[in-house]
Amino acid sequence: MPTRVHEFDWPDRVVVGTIGLPGARTFYLQVRAGNQIVSIAMEKQQSALLAEKIDEILDQLLTVEGNPHSVPTSTPIELVDNDGLEAVEEQFRTGAMGLGWDPTTAQVVIEAYPITDVDADSDDESPDADDAEVPEMLLVRIPVGTARAFAKRTREVVGAGRPACPLCGYPLDADGHVCTLPEA
Repeated sequence: MPTRVHEFDWPDRVVVGTIGLPGARTFYLQVRAGNQIVSIAMEKQQSALLAEKIDEILDQLLTVEGNPHSVPTSTPIELVDNDGLEAVEEQFRTGAMGLGWDPTTAQVVIEAYPITDVDADSDDESPDADDAEVPEMLLVRIPVGTARAFAKRTREVVGAGRPACPLCGYPLDADGHVCTLPEA
């Protein structure tokens, strides 16, 4: 069965944002081009790692001798996006992700694939098996300035959660916190 690809080559907007209160937030990677909006759910750790790896790619490009691409060292002010998510309709929950660099277009490439349930697929031999969901993925290509701004915003969104306990390092809950100090 062919994969349905939600592809964005030069999106108008690409951001990570959340819905919910700290401690119960759902993270979304949202991409928009014109009227087309795709929102995929992600884990907080996936969001943080994506931002970290994008910055690593961009920082590595800065060190390449003879690099013909103009890579910003910080976020261009005109690309800062602090607006909330637009209407969220979850396309899928992210499982595997890929990240790369396309030197022909000077763009960072993000690929996201949904979590797959292999057990459910193998047990489904019902007559309705032909009605199974079409596999899908998200493919986003963003220029270096947008990538730098995306990484900065994502780090800020991830960091806006519950504060860490100064004793144990685990998040502090609004309704109290009991921590166990590490054994000395």
